[in-house]
Amino acid sequence: MSVPNIPSKINSYNVYNDAERLIGVGDEVTLPDFEAMAETISGAGILGELDDPTVGHFSNMEMEIPFRVLDREATDMLDMTKAVRLTLRAAQQALTVEGDTEFRPMRVVVRGKSATLAMGSVQNANPMESSVTLNVSYILIEVDGTTLVELDKINPTFKVNGVDLLQKVREMT
Repeated sequence: MSVPNIPSKINSYNVYNDAERLIGVGDEVTLPDFEAMAETISGAGILGELDDPTVGHFSNMEMEIPFRVLDREATDMLDMTKAVRLTLRAAQQALTVEGDTEFRPMRVVVRGKSATLAMGSVQNANPMESSVTLNVSYILIEVDGTTLVELDKINPTFKVNGVDLLQKVREMT
């Protein structure tokens, strides 16, 4: 049985729109949280209350894309008639059990519509720190070519580690 590498950090990343690499993206992009929608159940046979998550259903997911300065790439995302499509490509750095450093690719694909454009501030010799916040309708996270999570809210798909947890539900409806 082999011992897996120990992931340690993101070595480098880039953000791409449909056409090309986005230049001027800030230092850090925070991925959205998966907050499951749940109903509280109680009654005979249950001691108190229990929140039961609905498989594949999540609260609104937001993702902020920071920009060093306000530019066309940021304002293009403000067109609410079109979904924004972004791909983050990163190199994950990991340690082997022997202490060697290895790299593996990470890819995050998101699709959504603009919710907020933060214009930032203007100051000599400083970035503006503008940002666009997306309401995410689709997200795919892959590491080393393996799908960890895929959620498509519009085309009801929810996969964890490559297993489609809603396949049976789609077959029934």
